[in-house]
Amino acid sequence: MATKTLLRLTTTALRPSLLPKPLSPHQRRNFLSNFPNVPFLGDSTPQILTATRTLPYPSVPIYNIISDVSSYDTFLPYCESSTVTKWSSPDRIHGLRWPSEATLAIGFKGITEEFTSRVYCVPGRVVEAVSGETGTSLRGEDIAHYGDTHSLSGKEKEEGGGLLKHLLTRWTVQPTTRTGGGQGKEQTVVDLSIEFAFANPLYTTLSAGAAPKVAEMMIRAFEERVRVVLERDQRWKGDEKGIESGYKIR
Repeated sequence: MATKTLLRLTTTALRPSLLPKPLSPHQRRNFLSNFPNVPFLGDSTPQILTATRTLPYPSVPIYNIISDVSSYDTFLPYCESSTVTKWSSPDRIHGLRWPSEATLAIGFKGITEEFTSRVYCVPGRVVEAVSGETGTSLRGEDIAHYGDTHSLSGKEKEEGGGLLKHLLTRWTVQPTTRTGGGQGKEQTVVDLSIEFAFANPLYTTLSAGAAPKVAEMMIRAFEERVRVVLERDQRWKGDEKGIESGYKIR
């Protein structure tokens, strides 16, 4: 004769003493302290990366290489494409037009993000690119040739919801002279500054190990680009030329 086994389920209310207790603020701090180099997830403060090089070449051709934004994809790490979409009015000193807006596609480990940046060139001195609602740090008189062409459009404001909520990249060029050994020889100090903040704080945490290396990687690639271009072009060996010469990267 078959028998039936009845399974009786019973529930017992847990006494307050048996319920899991919430972590105290002190305990939460102890957990996070195991990762001292990782930013707190709620921290959206912009990070600033810098790198500097002193190069044994005149400042003019170096500046022209930096302002040649459409060539960035040929030497900058992770830059898959770079296209200048707008140009400034002629500047007051040289009568030349400079990049005003550019779209760059950056790829890393199968993820590609496009950034539309407003570009500001102070001829011979600074190239600055800003994205989203970030404003330029340059003086109005230095970028008068841009006029009001950089007012934010509705499309650009919508694009501010991407990977980064703040991005400002600035290249600064400063000519100097190396003394000693007889006649001084011109050289150039190049400073790169990258200021950025991720839209999602989680990305700040995930990029904590790699982000500090970005500026150094960029300026190292730029240094090699300068060497290749200027060693190939004999015009720039011991012969100072002005921007007015119309030097173009080929």
